[in-house]
Amino acid sequence: MKQWPMLIDGELVASESGRWMTSVSPVDEEPLGQVPEGTAADVDRAAAAAMRAFASWRKTSMEERGATLRDLARTIEARYDEILALEAADTGNGVESLRFDLDFAIWTLNHYAGLGYQLTGETVPATAEGLHLTLREPYGVVGRIVPFNHPFLFSVARTAAALMAGNAVVLKTPETSPLGPMIYAEICQQLLPPGLMNIISGRGMPVGDAIARDKRIRRVAFIGSPDTGRLVQKAAAESCVKHVTLELGGKNPMIVYPDADYDAAALAAVRGMNFLWAGQSCGSTSRLLVHESLYDRMVDDVGRAVAAIKVGRPEDPETGIGPMNSRAQVDKALRYMDLARSEGARLVTGGGRVEGPGFEKGFWAQPTVFADVTGDMRIAREEVFGPILSIMKWRDEDEAFALANDVEYGLTGSIWTRDVTRALTAARAVEAGYIWVNTVGSHFRAFPYGGYKNSGVGREESIEELFSYTQCKAVTFMP
Repeated sequence: MKQWPMLIDGELVASESGRWMTSVSPVDEEPLGQVPEGTAADVDRAAAAAMRAFASWRKTSMEERGATLRDLARTIEARYDEILALEAADTGNGVESLRFDLDFAIWTLNHYAGLGYQLTGETVPATAEGLHLTLREPYGVVGRIVPFNHPFLFSVARTAAALMAGNAVVLKTPETSPLGPMIYAEICQQLLPPGLMNIISGRGMPVGDAIARDKRIRRVAFIGSPDTGRLVQKAAAESCVKHVTLELGGKNPMIVYPDADYDAAALAAVRGMNFLWAGQSCGSTSRLLVHESLYDRMVDDVGRAVAAIKVGRPEDPETGIGPMNSRAQVDKALRYMDLARSEGARLVTGGGRVEGPGFEKGFWAQPTVFADVTGDMRIAREEVFGPILSIMKWRDEDEAFALANDVEYGLTGSIWTRDVTRALTAARAVEAGYIWVNTVGSHFRAFPYGGYKNSGVGREESIEELFSYTQCKAVTFMP
């Protein structure tokens, strides 16, 4: 079984603990490889190396930084098939969906490589005789904590802006599915100055906690659950004042009006649930809010479509849903299926573990639809992060908005109507940071992504993300 070392100070190394963690296949629970079980001491070494690397990197030109990011993109392209196969095996995500991850990672590197010259300041006519200007300067060392659902994509795409802005990075891989980022560690070791990118594997305690607390790491970004996001904020605040951005969970509504393009909306209801990732996507529209005039028909049609989704192995291009990422994730999904039944939701399809030949081992949950879900049910209020779609009925617009907003989350929302005025009203009324109208699921290039309420703070995937990795310095010249 291959051991994948982590990257600290330009070297591929084991942890100072000497311990290793085994990553298992979500398909059959067989071991895939081992990564070091990192410690706070490893984070300390990485932060020190990053400080040294930053001292030189901040002085490099935008042209040089951009060329380096493009080299990373080209090397990922050269190892595309290798990364794709390992990421599919380790996450359980299907190869066809993971092609988007790799393509988006490559695109993001090239995108930010061309945005460096946009890190401009401004002059302010604060006095008639002086010159008053602002500069954009990097934080120095930044931390990134990566979740299990898109490990390679987030390791690459969510550090590109930080590097382009002139920072060095300390990154923590997920506890499950850590192998793809280790290929990125090899690529960074080959192409980047020592210490500029440090990739550490391990558990949230102590590695993630140490990243949040290290006083040299002045900017931290986290993707994951609201509970863990609050722990990151707390750990950071107990150390020093830091810039912390969070992209957290969602319980996202898709509102279907009576005048919607019905066929398109029914298809989107299935696509927006992200069954391709076994529902393990924070942006999934897991609450389908349908007007009463369309409700029964929508329940039947969506139920049939979800029942027809092919459950299969990640490497099969025909697979519509693969295994969940870990035993903890599938057990959580199954608990919520039981909970939904006990609270009175009507099971339309799915509702349990996948059974039969080939599914004796692994983390398999059926794609599931519940109807007659009400706003007081936990299945309607809490993020499952699994393949469960809840369908809810509404009569008037105010009721739809109340259902949409009566949760702690506010990441995404989808509105389906042919009426432009109604669409604008709904887009403003839904409390979420990313709204689709007559579409769902897509992340549009260079468009800011992030949430309201307990779905997080900050925006990524845009020039706003690039600016978030800099600090504003005001400089005044007086005669």
